[in-house]
Amino acid sequence: MSGQPLSERTLAAIREVLAGRRQGPGVMLLFAGPAVIASIAYMDPGNFATNIQAGARFGYTLLWVVLMANLIAMLFQALSAKLGIVTGRNLAEMCRLHLPRGLVGGLWLISEVAAMATDLAEFLGGAIGLSLLFGLPLLAGMAVTAIVTYGLLWLGGRGFRPMEIIIGGLVGTIGVCYAAELFIARVHWGQAVLHALLPVLPDAQALTVAVGIIGATVMPHAIYLHSGLTQARVPARNAGEIRKLLRFSNAEVVVALALAGLVNMAMVMMASAAFHAGHSDVAEIGTAYHTLTPLLGGGAAAIFLISLMASGISSSAVGTMAGQMIMQGFMEFHIPVWLRRLVTMVPAFIVVGLGVNSTEALVLSQVVLSFALPVPMVTLVWFTRRRDIMGSFANGRLTDAAAFIGMAVILLLNAILLLQSFGVAIPGLPVGR
Repeated sequence: MSGQPLSERTLAAIREVLAGRRQGPGVMLLFAGPAVIASIAYMDPGNFATNIQAGARFGYTLLWVVLMANLIAMLFQALSAKLGIVTGRNLAEMCRLHLPRGLVGGLWLISEVAAMATDLAEFLGGAIGLSLLFGLPLLAGMAVTAIVTYGLLWLGGRGFRPMEIIIGGLVGTIGVCYAAELFIARVHWGQAVLHALLPVLPDAQALTVAVGIIGATVMPHAIYLHSGLTQARVPARNAGEIRKLLRFSNAEVVVALALAGLVNMAMVMMASAAFHAGHSDVAEIGTAYHTLTPLLGGGAAAIFLISLMASGISSSAVGTMAGQMIMQGFMEFHIPVWLRRLVTMVPAFIVVGLGVNSTEALVLSQVVLSFALPVPMVTLVWFTRRRDIMGSFANGRLTDAAAFIGMAVILLLNAILLLQSFGVAIPGLPVGR
């Protein structure tokens, strides 16, 4: 399911812009869409789970992790979009075409595990929101989420523009909800600004949550997806058009992911303001909802669930699109989208059927994603820095340096977490939970 071409009318308007015959502030809307869809991955239910734990347990202390993860995400989403625009191929296809067959198979399996972890988090999140807001059993909430997700996927089959508009509306809903939450909660803005800029890890448990935040923010499937959304959206006819498309793409990435980053920081700040003093044990979405009602009122609790439902439903549809793209790109194997959605819903139903704590499952899924993340990151940097593939649009030294630093940070955090899980003492951090 690669990015589908736009309608003739929209494409003609974009051609006018690229030719310099149409200008004005509104032209940016013609190019908006891919980063908006990708941005929902940065506000999915996994973010809710990890951000609630971060704010409740550690106050504002881990805000710097959210900011760092968002900056890394901006860079890699921009690179992913560039790969699709310049080559006309998505990242999974590039892996299949340029890497050894055995390696491609391994990368595909890792990517499928990441896609399943993503689906688990997103599908569960929407179901939890529905069940809490309307008093439904969790299984009933899952069934409703499945129906709505299928509806969104059906619209996506009719063209990406309707999907882009609907996802954009849901992203806006999440943003408005959290703007309202910040007005209701008593945020300590001085502490928030300080800890957004001051790197601190209070203890070993904070490291686990920090890695979960990164896994929930910089998403493997979003890196694959963005290249597919741009690869055929507006076919560039010359180098000049590619440059203009990249400028519009980079601007959209900055705006869309800056808004996603602000929403994530708002989640941590709300949880910190509401729960850290006196309710630091709040670690589950359901507990957060029930605790918010007496603390901040029923309105705040309802807003929280509405944003969670918008997040779960939209990100579930986007996750299925990404999974389909990964399978087709790596293996040239196609199954109907409805069947893929059905298969990837199974782990969520198993988790609920076994009585596993749903919020813990969400957080652990984000840690799994963080360990899978180096695969698309490394391959993306490898391809976008090669002049034989990208020509004059290959990464410059500054971009390469920033990308390598981003990868190094994530690999280091993952290595520390792995050592810690085996009881190896990390200087400055106590062992264990």
